[in-house]
Amino acid sequence: MQKKKCAVLVVDMLNDFVTGALKCDRGLAIVPKTAELLRAARAKGVPVIFCNDAHLKDVDHELKLWGDHAIAGTKGAEVIPELELCAQDYVVPKRRYSGFFHTDLDLLLRELGVDTVIMTGLHTHMCVRHTSADAYQLGYSVVVAKDATDSFTAEDYEAGLKYLKDVYGAEISDVDSLAASF
Repeated sequence: MQKKKCAVLVVDMLNDFVTGALKCDRGLAIVPKTAELLRAARAKGVPVIFCNDAHLKDVDHELKLWGDHAIAGTKGAEVIPELELCAQDYVVPKRRYSGFFHTDLDLLLRELGVDTVIMTGLHTHMCVRHTSADAYQLGYSVVVAKDATDSFTAEDYEAGLKYLKDVYGAEISDVDSLAASF
């Protein structure tokens, strides 16, 4: 059996989502495990790709629903320092929930030879869900790091995980198991 080529996708682990405009207290809880997974991935040469909201003020459709957050070029749109964005990491700015929608994420993954995405970040019922949906539709296998993802509420988190598993066949795993598999 051929070993899978994976990449870790980090969705919206930005200042505005963890401590700022759209603060998610539950997002703070996943920072240590997310950082642990990123360190393990980097040590084994597994690509780490940050899929970051980078909105255009007074332009982006999403801002009408959620208000100003993660405006491109602001501190709020920066990756939280605890995840230690590195020179070998990739950053894909996005203006919608999905990291694939009108970005070059699919092209990047294909050029890296990736067939499996490991999902981390916020929120399992929104941005992680929509990024996973597009990954699935494009033929990628989806793995969700359950202790490196979360949502505003436990209910949203659990509903998001269930949806990803039931609808996209996502494998639900934990950081320790994933890190050991690299």
